[in-house]
Amino acid sequence: MTEIATSQPSTSPVDYDIESTVLSRYQEGAREQQPSLCCPTEYAGNYTENLPAEIIAKDYGCGDPTRYVNEGEIVVDLGSGAGKNCYILAQKVGELGKIIGVDFNDEMLNLARKYQQEMADKLGYGNTEFVKGKIQDLKLPLDQLETWLQNNPVTSVDQMVAYEVECDRLRQEQPLIAENSVDVVISNCVLNLVRPQDKQQLFKEIFRVLKRGGRAVISDIVCDEDPTSKIMQDADLWSGCIAGAFREDLFLKMFEDAGFYGVEILKREETPWQVIDGVEFRSMTVRAYKGKEGICLERKQSIVYKGPWKQVIDDDGHVFCRGERMAVCDKTYNIMTSCCSPYHSDVIGIEPYENIALEAAAEFNCKTKAIRHARETKGLEYNLTETNSDDCCSPGTCC
Repeated sequence: MTEIATSQPSTSPVDYDIESTVLSRYQEGAREQQPSLCCPTEYAGNYTENLPAEIIAKDYGCGDPTRYVNEGEIVVDLGSGAGKNCYILAQKVGELGKIIGVDFNDEMLNLARKYQQEMADKLGYGNTEFVKGKIQDLKLPLDQLETWLQNNPVTSVDQMVAYEVECDRLRQEQPLIAENSVDVVISNCVLNLVRPQDKQQLFKEIFRVLKRGGRAVISDIVCDEDPTSKIMQDADLWSGCIAGAFREDLFLKMFEDAGFYGVEILKREETPWQVIDGVEFRSMTVRAYKGKEGICLERKQSIVYKGPWKQVIDDDGHVFCRGERMAVCDKTYNIMTSCCSPYHSDVIGIEPYENIALEAAAEFNCKTKAIRHARETKGLEYNLTETNSDDCCSPGTCC
């Protein structure tokens, strides 16, 4: 019997430094266009018409996460490169929004910053910022750290200790991206470039910087099975967005394990971008939400799942049976019924007849499958009789 791998080899040893390989490839991509680094991508709207030709030519991506961002939002773009997605979003979020591009590559940062004033003049406002950092460590401001290193070169173990102390101080006192500070985190074909041993921390950082109710929208390269050892050992395939690709199922699980809910595939390309050693590599865009953490309080609310499935299970293990009034806590009720919720179009929210204040609410026993009787919502003494004065049927018609 053939044994099928069930987990991607996340720590496979390689014969080269991944970060240096990626940095070198994309430094060259900032100097000269590298067509092999990007998938064919169509962007929503006509936002690219305002962008300088150089930015369009030297930007490398595999999807369009920008179409899922709204006016007035604060957005972080991980691996912002030449700034294409940032300048598209600058137009979408408007003057009240803000875009922060994060990149580790000085040449790409210089290219993106080069057009800030030009774009601000075109739009009539400036709402973009480009900062240097590693996307798996969004606390550490590398520009400030480099300034410190110029005055405090590291040539001994004692100085290395001082360097590490300074890194910790900067993370605490001057974080690059503050905790709970942004509405949306996007990325376009960059997460796969992060070293395997850093990817779990990367997702934790995405979760950390998002506000409660915020979301991540990530376009990246995924594969249908684990990359072969030959692929993993090819430096060009690492920097070319192949060797570091996420296996499709594990990509979604990375969001789930980091604490996200409502994880959803927004787009999956049917045709592979590349097929290497029998492994298919394609673009996929995923959205995931932050906000299911916290206490569960009982306010007698119910959720009715509309269908079409007989029952569904959410990320906290609650079972929702089609057509049934399912008992939920206040937190789950808000997650399900919010206008920005990924679930709101599939459910009906039923509030209690008499409001229960949060401060008076008892802790909810979060069962996985509890049906709430209508009297729990209305109250045991509910005995109202109402007759609608407007006849629902007009004379001479059949209801």
